[in-house]
Amino acid sequence: MTTVTVAQIRQQAFTAMGCEMLAALDAPDEGPATEAPAWFATWEAILSRFRSTSELNQLNNAGGAPFVASRPLWLVLQTALWAARQSAGLVVPTLLPALEAAGYDRTFATIAAAATGTSTALVAPAPAVAGDWRAILCEARSRTIRLPAGMRLDLGGVAKGWAADRAAQRLGRAGPALIDAGGDIAASAPPRTLPGWPIGVADPRDPGGQLALLCLTRGGVATSGSDYRRWWRAGRWWHHLIDPRTGLPAESDVLSATVVAPTAREAEMAAKVVIFLGQRDGLAWLEARPRLAGLLVGQDNSVLTSRRWVHHLWR
Repeated sequence: MTTVTVAQIRQQAFTAMGCEMLAALDAPDEGPATEAPAWFATWEAILSRFRSTSELNQLNNAGGAPFVASRPLWLVLQTALWAARQSAGLVVPTLLPALEAAGYDRTFATIAAAATGTSTALVAPAPAVAGDWRAILCEARSRTIRLPAGMRLDLGGVAKGWAADRAAQRLGRAGPALIDAGGDIAASAPPRTLPGWPIGVADPRDPGGQLALLCLTRGGVATSGSDYRRWWRAGRWWHHLIDPRTGLPAESDVLSATVVAPTAREAEMAAKVVIFLGQRDGLAWLEARPRLAGLLVGQDNSVLTSRRWVHHLWR
């Protein structure tokens, strides 16, 4: 997804968390928008599983001992556990061993650079069982976390949604703001001269194509799909959306899902749920939640929308 350029909006583009980012601010002074890259750099240093010195890796290597977390790590983990509860265990933070077993053991940029269209791995990896997220112990007063021995966390998706919400909230103190964190989008308020932020929903079947134009006044939008972060291994395409029920990349009839929600972190969680549930059950799951609206692109090239989707379209 990309925002449509609006002339009076101050924009700051940068790279963080392995994604292209954008901070947009409707204000006469562009200064606040230029602070966003530093916020994301700080969060990435804490939350990235690809940085050996990150606080997340220190937690993962604590061997089951109590670990006192910084405020950002604590908040993101609480968000991840909230997502696990809301999704009935479909979106969980305990999938790092399964991601590594599937081949996502390096940054995606490194994987993509090494891709040749063939694979030396001729045998498909065995599924890795997800750890029980309910066994994570948290003590709020001291921000102490205890992981069961052997459990290791990945906070990638939920961290992006959380960071988009937090950055939009911070930037929103200076004026109507929008953060696009690699497709996880959060808005604090609509621009002063527009009914909302125009958000284009990309067509995964047609690079450069667009399926819809959303009008986001505030809240979040996120897209998840098996068409983007994928790699060739053992004679097939593998992707990063691990189904905790199997420990393997999800086999779904949904190619991609875009969800509008009150926050980016909720939209990010919901888009994954829809993919894991599939077209029929995923659409029913959205319809049962009045806070959400979504668009699904099927592996069969079909396009489905929930009833409330039309209320978010640009008019």
